[in-house]
Amino acid sequence: MIQDIRANLEAVHERVARACERAGRKPEDVLLIAVSKTVETERMRLAVAAGVQALGENRVQEAKDKVATLGRPVPWHLIGSLQTNKARDAVELFDWIHSVDREELARELDRRAHQREGRVKVLVQVNVGEEPQKGGVHPAELKGLLEAMTAFSSLDVRGLMCIPPAAETAEASRPWFKRLRDLRDAAAHEARTGDANRLHRLVRRSHSQALCNSRRRGIMYRKTQRREDSDND
Repeated sequence: MIQDIRANLEAVHERVARACERAGRKPEDVLLIAVSKTVETERMRLAVAAGVQALGENRVQEAKDKVATLGRPVPWHLIGSLQTNKARDAVELFDWIHSVDREELARELDRRAHQREGRVKVLVQVNVGEEPQKGGVHPAELKGLLEAMTAFSSLDVRGLMCIPPAAETAEASRPWFKRLRDLRDAAAHEARTGDANRLHRLVRRSHSQALCNSRRRGIMYRKTQRREDSDND
């Protein structure tokens, strides 16, 4: 089984490398996250042995059981929506939280991380398609949320994330990611002094993270920009 997993992983890495070449980017700047929701722990263990560098889970409770069994061989990413009352467990379990979309949740994550004397990496989820069935901050409310989050010192805001409306082709998805980039650029343009300088540093590096998130939730792997040494990191 591990040979099959390794072969699949290599095939995905090759696709990433070709995409990076077309975009003029470096493949090593892209982190591939194996989405392990509903996957049994033994298969996850084999995936890590085969070279998976990060695991993504949708639900806190499922992740709690898996972290207890597997430990932390690679970073854990929460890629699903998060209720505020699950913030304490999320901070304890995950290295990254991809779905911060409201000030109440951000404040509680900050409080819980502060209690642990640590910081948690987060992405702000934007509902670029303004779809009522999806999570994410409304684009018109993004700037206010980012400004509020500059006060939360235990949150390491690493960029923006979106799950765009379903599309049949990559070309049809690209306008949504362009909208996310435009939102990033608009927030950066308005950030000038004081705490806004921190907002500027946050939003000006978020475009490539958002663009690299996989466009479909149903696939096994999710991609995100890995720029942990950039800007003020």
